This record gives sequence, C-alpha cells and structure tokens, in this order.
Amino acid sequence: MAGIIKIDFSGKVNSPKFRLIVDAVNDAISQGSLAAGDSLPSVNQMCQDYQLSRDTVFKAYSMLKDQGVIESVPNKGYFVSNPVNKVFVFLDTFKAYKEVLYDAFVRNLPQNVIADVNFHHYKPLIFKKLIEESIGKYSKYIVMPFDGEGTQEALSLIPQDKLLIIDWKLFDKSNSNVLYQDFGDALERGLDKVLHRLRKYREVHFLYPEYTNHPKESLNRFVSFCQRNALDYVIEEDSSKFDVHAGVAYFSVSDRMLGRFLEQCRQKKLEPGVDTGIISYNETPMKQFIYKGITVFSTDFKTMGRRAAEFVTSDEPMKECVPSEMIIRESL
Repeated sequence: MAGIIKIDFSGKVNSPKFRLIVDAVNDAISQGSLAAGDSLPSVNQMCQDYQLSRDTVFKAYSMLKDQGVIESVPNKGYFVSNPVNKVFVFLDTFKAYKEVLYDAFVRNLPQNVIADVNFHHYKPLIFKKLIEESIGKYSKYIVMPFDGEGTQEALSLIPQDKLLIIDWKLFDKSNSNVLYQDFGDALERGLDKVLHRLRKYREVHFLYPEYTNHPKESLNRFVSFCQRNALDYVIEEDSSKFDVHAGVAYFSVSDRMLGRFLEQCRQKKLEPGVDTGIISYNETPMKQFIYKGITVFSTDFKTMGRRAAEFVTSDEPMKECVPSEMIIRESL
C-alpha cells in the first residue's frame, strides 16, 4: 500500500514534509489509487519507507483526519473515509479582496473537496506551465485569467464543462462557464451615484499606475463618464510623479496608490472628503475603518466565492455577472 502513495520530495523543496504527505494521499484518492475503505500505511511503515519522523507522519495523518479524508480505528489503523475531489484554483495575485473571495469559496465547499491554490502573477509562461501540469488531476478548475500570450490556448486544454473563468470575462465562448464582474456599465452607474460629490472638486484624476494589470475598460468608462458630465479629468500613469492636491478627487485602482494618497494627506494636513477626495477600487475589510471610511467601487467578492463553490458541487453551467456597487463613505 505504501507504493500507492507517491511522495515527491524533489518537486516542492519549500513545502513541509507533512504537507507533501497530505498532497500525496489526496492525489492517490483523486486518481483512484485509493478508495473509501482502503487502509493507509501505518505510521511506522511510512517512517521506514520514506525516512520520515513519526511526528511528521502523525501530523499529516491528523490533518487528513481533520479534513474528513481519513479516519482511524483503534488497533486497526487508518482508512480512507470519503472520496476526495481536488479543485484547481488559479488566481492572479493574493491581495486582501482575493482573500475575501477565497474565504467565501472554501467556506462553501463540502469537507471532501480540497482546493489547491496557485498564483500566476500575470506571467504567461507560469500560467501555461501550471495549467499543463494540472490537466487530469482535478475535478474542477477555477481560473482567474488575464490577456497574455498563450493564455487562451492554455485554457483550451481544460475540458470546458470543468472550467469556471472568474473575475474577468475573457475568452468567453458559448459553452464557457464564466463568473465575472462588470468593469464597464456598472462602473459608470456607480460614478453617476457620486456625481454630486465629485462636483465639489475642480478635477477628477484616475490613478492608473504603470504596474497595474487592471482592465483598461474601467479607464475608458471613467473618461466617458467625465466627458458626459463635463468634468475636468486627468489620467495619471506615472506613479513616481503622483502628488496629492487640494480640490482634486482621485479614483485609484491600486491599493498601493491609495496608501500613498493617505500618506501625503497626512503630511500635507489634507482631510479626505473635505480638502481632497478618493474612490478606491475593490472593497477590503479594512477600508471601512481607514480615515473614517474609504469610498469604494467593488464587486461582491463574497458572492463570487460562494457561487464558484456552487459550480464545484454542481454539473450545471454557469454564466453570471456578479453585482458591483459604489459604497459611499467619508473619503469623498
């Protein structure tokens, strides 16, 4: 039985050994090598076969028990208790609002579903490599894509009925499953909601720093909104030249730029919502508490996470836009 559990100690040198054991057992179950009721090697056997400490093996088996994957029977050993489904979750980067999405996702998964999380950081080669390595190993694929070279071809390797594209509506086909946010019409409606506040300021600046990967559709819709309402506007793309001014409202798609805005406000003794204003893209748990509250335009990431979990547990197709809204606070 130990030979069925194949532990790769060379491929993930930075992962703790107990984590590699957990992954190996889950892989064996998801690939059908182990089934419900099958026994696992004893702790002593695992130590002997793989030169591991008892603490390492015991920690791995304890984690598998907590996950509901295995159970122990006194004087008999460890047994597979439930079939395990592994889900491939592929996000761009791990930011605060992604944590909200991921938390809602895992909270709504059954105990026998394990989420394997990866990040591509907008690197086409990493995206392609991890997709290729994942094929055939997972029951469902939850992918946050980007418009990069070869990304569409990589996604085409995944069976469409097992793939859910989230956040950004890219490469959408008639048979695609997509759970996305609206970067266009919804944004203009949100800006309309705060038009009366924006008119307090002489200009509105869109902070679109050179390092952002935010969809340009939002930038284009901002321009459309300002032109439609005769607002003077500026697009700031060079983060090194950013300088906060009184009488100007800012719209930031970057939390890094939000931090610089708040830092300069403190240095210059400018009060957000009075002397200057800001709207931040994407809600996070802390933004309601910063500087009496930061006005945000955001999709509902909790709903996105919950609906993605529902896709995992269902065979129904999904093509859905998650609502977005402007949440008005004291910063504007």
